Amino acid sequence: MTGAQYIRRSIMVLIVSLVSFNISFPADTTVNAADTIPHAADTLPEWKNLVYQFDMKTDVGPALWRQTQKSFAEAEELEADYILIHMNTYGGLVQAADSIRTKILNTRIPVIVYVDNNAISAGALIAIAAQQIYMRQGASIGAATVVDATGTPVPDKFQSFMRAAMRATAESHGRDTLITDNDTIVRWHRDPQIAEAMVDPAIYISGIIDTGKVLTLTSEEAITVGYSEGIAANISEVLQKAGIEDYRIVEYELTTLEAIIGFLINPVLQGLLIMIIIGGLYFELQTPGVGFPIGAALLAAILYFAPLYLEGIAQNWEIVLFVLGIVLLAVELFAIPGFGVAGIAGIGLMITGLTLAMIDNIVWEFEGVGAVILVRSLFVVVFSSFLSLVGSIYFSRKLLDTHMFSHLILSSTQNKDEGYIGVDSLYRDLIGMTGEAATSLRPSGRVEIDFEQYDAKSLVGFIEKGQKVRVVKFEAGQVYVVKELTT
Repeated sequence: MTGAQYIRRSIMVLIVSLVSFNISFPADTTVNAADTIPHAADTLPEWKNLVYQFDMKTDVGPALWRQTQKSFAEAEELEADYILIHMNTYGGLVQAADSIRTKILNTRIPVIVYVDNNAISAGALIAIAAQQIYMRQGASIGAATVVDATGTPVPDKFQSFMRAAMRATAESHGRDTLITDNDTIVRWHRDPQIAEAMVDPAIYISGIIDTGKVLTLTSEEAITVGYSEGIAANISEVLQKAGIEDYRIVEYELTTLEAIIGFLINPVLQGLLIMIIIGGLYFELQTPGVGFPIGAALLAAILYFAPLYLEGIAQNWEIVLFVLGIVLLAVELFAIPGFGVAGIAGIGLMITGLTLAMIDNIVWEFEGVGAVILVRSLFVVVFSSFLSLVGSIYFSRKLLDTHMFSHLILSSTQNKDEGYIGVDSLYRDLIGMTGEAATSLRPSGRVEIDFEQYDAKSLVGFIEKGQKVRVVKFEAGQVYVVKELTT
């Protein structure tokens, strides 16, 4: 078995092992509703209430939004009586959270949220959209101020949007008008001011929150202010307190593809894929023909872009930028002498494509949140590329000296006594011949000898056009000349 075949087989074994790992250990070990209940509720045994359970236990982002759409569509197809969201999240992207809360508000199926520890930031916005909220003892909800990746609050235009979204979500649950002793009292089911206080530290609510603090409610406090219907230790207790009896729970399960996608979009693995892409391109340029390195780079590029594209994060034009960058770099290396604009532009486009593909830029801003995410993504790409280049240069010298990879380099020698020479003998025959400068040599230019022009360099000083010259040496592919002295 050759070295290349050995590496190919090793890579295939690694890929199969990774896929098998995700298949064997999916994110949720629950029953897939599509497997147990094929298409409609009429295939079910007789149950009074069908509860569709969907877990939100990850960062809020495009993946969770896509899973929410899929799970709600499945619940509607099954004609579920309730949707139960089992939540534990520290938040995530505001765009995705706003889409999820809008989906909850617009569904015809009553939604219950069980906060199993945390409903923070974007999670609070989603939880408040539900008709009922239950919390585990010791759980918390709130702290919805919009911050960047470092935890610093972003400009007020983002906060203004979040304040309005929290108020509107609380108001959507309506209010009651109470008349007692000729007094009319309006009581909100979810007080909008409390929801806004989870975003704005300037809001003061007597007995609840002081100015200068962002509101986060404990499970007991949430019950007191009407932001929780009760405390429950588990799902069964949630349904019992909600008055749901004679029920069947159908749980949403991540598919194998979703589990693999979730594995591939891990930032650490993305950095490794970038290293393989850059390293593969480097090794391919160091070896003749098209072989294993370019294949590894192509596979890594597919594994990098495909999951981001399927998750709706990477866009078509970002992939085009990356491909165009490779084309420009290839043109610079193989068609244009030296290294100039095309090569620099190619590298720039490759880095841009890899960086922007990591960013959910459907609603993209370079200010506030967007700028921080951009810098973080750019750092991952640049740092991974740098490590890959340094590692490739180092290991290329080590690997090509080993027996396994020795077939990748030319090991035969061409001896001078066998008629082989390193340069065209014509140039060596020029030594001692005279001619004249076809252009000015300052110090490089061209000379004409026996009606033929050659690239040349003045060994001493500048030589003007038309002056007589004499070839004194040929070295490193360069003809050297001096002024020919005349009497």
